[in-house]
This record gives sequence, structure tokens and C-alpha cells, in this order.
Amino acid sequence: MIRLLADPLRAQIVALLAEGPACTCHLVEDTGAKQPNISNHLRLLRDAGLVVSEPHGRFTYYRLVPEALEAAAGHLADMARLARARSEARRECP
Repeated sequence: MIRLLADPLRAQIVALLAEGPACTCHLVEDTGAKQPNISNHLRLLRDAGLVVSEPHGRFTYYRLVPEALEAAAGHLADMARLARARSEARRECP
């Protein structure tokens, strides 16, 4: 998930979709990226479960799945708590 969101364009797409569902044409307009590039990023985000596609007339809208982001955020928060709690627990070298 972190690697997926590390890409600046994918992060921008996720931020745009956080504002509400959008179709590819909206994302092309908002990002300035080419349509095939946007479609490729949306496929990766969909495959990872971060977005879902929903047909609406002749267009397909993409919607962010907040639970997927919450799960990733929770995992990162858990690691941060563990790191904080164990920051002085050095392992001895053999």
C-alpha cells in the first residue's frame, strides 16, 4: 500500500477521489496526465482494493474505499506505537 501511494500521480488521484467520485475524464483534466496513464494507475488502485469502479450512464466513475485507507493507516499507527514502545530495546549482537 505504501509503495502504491508513493507514486505522486497515484497519491494525487487518491486525494482527488477523497473529494468524491470522478470519472477518468475528470482525473485527466485535474492532473494533466494522459488518459492511458490515469487508467493504468486506476487499475492498480482498483486491484489493491483502494478504489472501486461504478458505471453511471456511459461513464465509469471511480470511488475511494475509505476502509482500505483506514486499514493501512491503522497498520502504520500500530507500527509507530511499537517503535515508540521498543525504541530503547536494542538486540544484542551475537
